[in-house]
Parts: sequence; C-alpha cells; structure tokens
Amino acid sequence: MLKRLGLMVIFAVLMSGCGLQSIPQAKNEVDATFAEITNQYKRRSDLIPNLVEVVKGYASHEKETLEAVVNARAKATSVTIDPTNMSAEKLAEFQKAQGSLSQALGRLMVVSENYPQLKADRNFSELQAQLEGTENRITVSRNRHIEAIKNFNNQVTVPFTSWTNSLIYHYKPMPQWTVDDSELKQIQSAPKVDFGSKE
Repeated sequence: MLKRLGLMVIFAVLMSGCGLQSIPQAKNEVDATFAEITNQYKRRSDLIPNLVEVVKGYASHEKETLEAVVNARAKATSVTIDPTNMSAEKLAEFQKAQGSLSQALGRLMVVSENYPQLKADRNFSELQAQLEGTENRITVSRNRHIEAIKNFNNQVTVPFTSWTNSLIYHYKPMPQWTVDDSELKQIQSAPKVDFGSKE
C-alpha cells in the first residue's frame, strides 16, 4: 500500500513537470492576451466616429482623409479572428486591416496640425489623448501576446513537454505576431533629426 502510494506520488510529480497542466495553461494565456488586444482595438474603433465628427466640423474639405479613416475602420472591424483556430494567413489579414487603420489615423493627425482651431478644441484634444493612450495599450497588449505565444510554442515544441503534447494534446505551434509591411514602411520612413547642422 505504501509502495503504491509512493509510486502514485512519483507519477504525479513526473506528470506535473511534463506539460499536462502547463500546455493548457499556456494556451489559456494566449487566448487571454489575444482577447486583450481585440478589446483595445475595439476601444480605438469606438473613439473614431467621434473623432471624425469633430474634425469634420473644422476641416470638412479634408473629405478624402476622413473617408480613408472611416473606410479603414469599417475594414478593421470586419476582419475577425477565432483564437481557437488561428492561421498565419488570418492573422496577417487581421494585422493588415489594423495597420491600415493606424496609418489612416496617422494621416488624420497630420492633417489636424493645419487647423489651429481644431487643435484648440477641447473635445478633439480629449479624443486625441484617449487615442494615444489606447495606442499605448495596444502596444503593451501585443507585447504580452507575443510573449504568451512564445511560451506556448515552447511548451508544444521543446522536450519534455512536447512529448505530452504529441501524445495527448496535438497542438501545433501558433503563428507569431509580426510587424506588417505598412507598419515597417512607417517605421523606416520616420523623420530623421539632425542636431549637427546650424544656420
């Protein structure tokens, strides 16, 4: 009896270290961090109609820029992902739609610089601050999600936990979040600051 109990304890210790619990926990963390990303993107999307209306009041002839934001928002909200069945292609499509919205919002903010009365508008400055805060939250959420995916992929591909995965769970590594081409171009085309030249 004591010998059997000892074997059961040893078996339980071995199983706890081989991914029986850690793989599902890692999967749950990926799902939770992705839900936080979509939550922040929704928050950003909810701010846009009010922002567009305020800008329209001061810069109605910037029709093309305003339409680009509205269309990009519509596209971004139409692309959804089921985190339980995520593919690299679907993730890339989701990222591209959100990246296009980020670019359209960036252009809108540049246009707003040409309208001092708009910049002085209290509603606009509050919406702009909320939008900036949301963009920061999106960045933090994406970083957490990237880390969660890395942890999950390690669980399902690196021995010893990968052995449990191949025997019991059969999860495949998840596609990792990347910087899409439009975001990469935006980063690469950032203005250079040169303090060396004097007039």
